[in-house]
Amino acid sequence: MHPAFSVIFLTTLIGVGQGLFLALVTGQVYSLANLLQPQDSVRFYAMGSALSLAFLVAGLFASFFHLGHPERAWRSAARWRTSWLSREVIVLPLLMLFIALYGAVHYLGWTRPLFVIQGVISVDASLILGVLGAIAAFALYICTAMIYASIKFIEEWHSPLTLINFTLFGLASGFMLAAAFSAWSGVDLVGFFGTWAVIFTFAAGVSRWLSLRRNRHLVHKSTLQTAIGIRHNRIEQKSQGFMGGSFNTREFFHGASAGTVRLVYLFFLLAVFVLPVLLLAASYWMASPYLPVAAFLVQYLGLMAERWYFFAEARHPQNLYYQSMA
Repeated sequence: MHPAFSVIFLTTLIGVGQGLFLALVTGQVYSLANLLQPQDSVRFYAMGSALSLAFLVAGLFASFFHLGHPERAWRSAARWRTSWLSREVIVLPLLMLFIALYGAVHYLGWTRPLFVIQGVISVDASLILGVLGAIAAFALYICTAMIYASIKFIEEWHSPLTLINFTLFGLASGFMLAAAFSAWSGVDLVGFFGTWAVIFTFAAGVSRWLSLRRNRHLVHKSTLQTAIGIRHNRIEQKSQGFMGGSFNTREFFHGASAGTVRLVYLFFLLAVFVLPVLLLAASYWMASPYLPVAAFLVQYLGLMAERWYFFAEARHPQNLYYQSMA
C-alpha cells in the first residue's frame, strides 16, 4: 500500500493523545489511593489535559489532508452501524469532550470528593470524567485499528495483532510523553510514568515481533493464478498492458526500493524499542529533565516510521495485475 503521511500523522498523533490522557487518569487513581503524592490540579492535570487535547486536535487536522472533499467530512459519521471509520469519527470528538471537561474541572478546582469507595479512593467529578474518557480512549483505539484489521483481503492487517499493536503503541508513546511532561514541569512522576512506558514499549515490541513474524510466513490466498483464472504452475507477467503509471500503480504500491523499506524497518526497531529506553535509563542516572523529552521525540519519529512500514508491508491483491510496474 501507498503510505499517506496524513494517515500516519493522524494515527500516531491521536494515539499519543489517548495514551497521555490514560496516563493522567492512572496517575490520579494512584494518588487518590495514596500510592503516589498528589499533584497540582492546574499545573499537572489541567495542563496535561491541554497537551493531550492538542495532540488529538493535531491528528484531527491531519485527517483532512487525505479527504477528497473535506467540506463533506461530517457525512463520514452516517454509517456508524457498519463502518469502523464512522465509529472513529464519532468517538474521537466524544473523547475530546471528556478530556476538555476533565481539564476544566481540574483548572477550576472542582475536585471536592463526592463519595468514597471502601474508605480508600475519594471519587470526585474529575475522576468520573476521567473514567468515562478512558473508556472512550480505548474505544477509539479499537475503532482506529479495526479500520485496517477488518479488511479481509489485506491479510497483513487482518489479524487481532493489529488491534493489539495500535493500542500498545499508543499507550507506550502516551506514557513516554507523560514522563517527559513530568520531567519538564518538575513533577516527581518521571519514574512512575517512565516505568510504565518501558513496560508498554516492551509489550509493543513483543506484539509487533509476532505480527512481523506472522506476515513474513504468510501464504496469500490470492495469487497470479487466481487473479487471471489460469491454473498453470508457472506464470510470468511480462507487461501490465500500458506504458505509464495510473491511479492503481500510485495508490496501492509505495514505490520505494527494497533497500529503503529495509532501512525504515531497522530504523523503527531502533527508534521505538531501544533508544527511548536507553534515554530514560540515562535520565534516571543523570536526573536530566531533557532526556525524557528526547526519549519521547525519538520514539515518536520511530512510530512514524513504524506506521509507514505498516502500510508498506501490506500487499494489495490488485498489485497482482501490475507486478512489472510495482
